[in-house]
Amino acid sequence: MLDKLHYLANFSVMTEITNFRGDTLAPDADGGCTPGDALLARVGDRVRAARERHGLSRRALAEKSAVSQRYLAQLEAGSGNISIVLLHRVAQALDHRIEWLLGEEDPWQSDTLRAAELFRRADIRTRARVMELLQPGSADAQRARRLCLIGLRGAGKSTLGTALGQRRGLPFVELNRLIEEQSGMPINEVIAFFGQEGYRQLEAEALNRVIATHDTVVLAVAGGIVADPETFARLMQGFHTVWVKARPEEHMARVKGQGDLRPMAGNPEAMVQLQALLRAREALYAQAGAVLDTSARTVAQSLDELDALVTARGFLD
Repeated sequence: MLDKLHYLANFSVMTEITNFRGDTLAPDADGGCTPGDALLARVGDRVRAARERHGLSRRALAEKSAVSQRYLAQLEAGSGNISIVLLHRVAQALDHRIEWLLGEEDPWQSDTLRAAELFRRADIRTRARVMELLQPGSADAQRARRLCLIGLRGAGKSTLGTALGQRRGLPFVELNRLIEEQSGMPINEVIAFFGQEGYRQLEAEALNRVIATHDTVVLAVAGGIVADPETFARLMQGFHTVWVKARPEEHMARVKGQGDLRPMAGNPEAMVQLQALLRAREALYAQAGAVLDTSARTVAQSLDELDALVTARGFLD
């Protein structure tokens, strides 16, 4: 991964572009096939194939979906940048789920998608049996003695994680620090240089590295890790989790107390945005195995409560 970062950093003009998995993407400047072009072509092929399977003419599909024949012709040719609303109409007219038209895997050939559909239709007992077969060992066994603190910035994850690790004689890891070590640059530069997508890829790789190298650890992660469903699912599978929360006012005050004024600088709506962010992520944070509210608590009080909570749940036993 570090070699890729250095490669990208040293060459601003390249004849080919690679993503973080090392896949080669043709540049769009010369009229080559971009990821967007590939998506439009895939959707067009899927729509045409589904229409033909249903024995529908383009005119019949146009009448059924209320999308013009001209638009459907462009769509099937891979040149129609159709809106989600219109594509949803086309999917409904074809008795398709819209994701069948968009996804990388062909729903008519993919065992994975067929299994997912069967799982979706199964009763609760069957689903539970399937999960037992697919998961190697119990959920607790997969999580070992790994504890992860999640939540918005300013809740106290790093402070409490460090203190709990010291009290229990356990290693403490802050995922962003691990990313900085791997990339050789501060997090804000990682995001500025590689964007959110690049940062999220590094975050996922760092999380997997912690799981692979630590059976016992206290980890603190950035609040936005819940934004990537695959990484968040991996976290929930590999760690016992505690949502460290506080009132929005305390989140903001603690960040400011750390000397970081960026969230407030020139932004009179900072508190409103923070409250909206918390509402948007609350349901995801609530999936944690336990919740610790640090509002109106000293660090010592919150540490004692965290220690007691972890003991009661057997997270580090």
